[in-house]
Amino acid sequence: MIGKLKGLIDSYGEDYVILDVNGVGYVVHCSTRTLQRLPRAGEAAALAIETQVREDSIRLFGFASEAERDWFRLLQSVQGVGAKVALALLSILPASDLATAIAMQDKTAVARAPGVGPKLAARIVAELKDKAPAFGAVDPAVARLSGEEPDSGAPAAARDAISALVNLGYGRPQATAAVAASLKALGENAETGALIRQGLRELAG
Repeated sequence: MIGKLKGLIDSYGEDYVILDVNGVGYVVHCSTRTLQRLPRAGEAAALAIETQVREDSIRLFGFASEAERDWFRLLQSVQGVGAKVALALLSILPASDLATAIAMQDKTAVARAPGVGPKLAARIVAELKDKAPAFGAVDPAVARLSGEEPDSGAPAAARDAISALVNLGYGRPQATAAVAASLKALGENAETGALIRQGLRELAG
């Protein structure tokens, strides 16, 4: 099994790159995000590789980092998510944002990917919620505030501030991240009004 390839960029296709490794051109399928980060033809590049062997084909998938490859594998553990959908998700959301979206049960963000409808998005966030923090840089403060139950560990003032920002028209993920940053700046004992004002400054910035 191939785990990594390092060589020269030969050429690009719509969803793949041909990587020349010592004279052998490997067709490596990548997310749009990874393709955009690769250098021009003729320049050196290295990709983490996932090899998928089927009865009638062998396909290589390339990733800018091992974390992205881990997410590619994890996403396909959900029924209805194949390689194409997994790459689509990684094309619209970097690994850290995908981890945060799943940890916060943000079905809307996940459903932005082509081929992911509301039902599949709901299944992805439900099945992967407990695994998301281990697979991405989810801010622990954001993950803690994402719990909507009173015993989630989030201060009451923080929950009230998040609700206020949501009522002002901000999405819950953005509001939660802003209040998490505000708590770091003002302290755990900050009052709701102060958190709202600081949160608005975070969102404006």
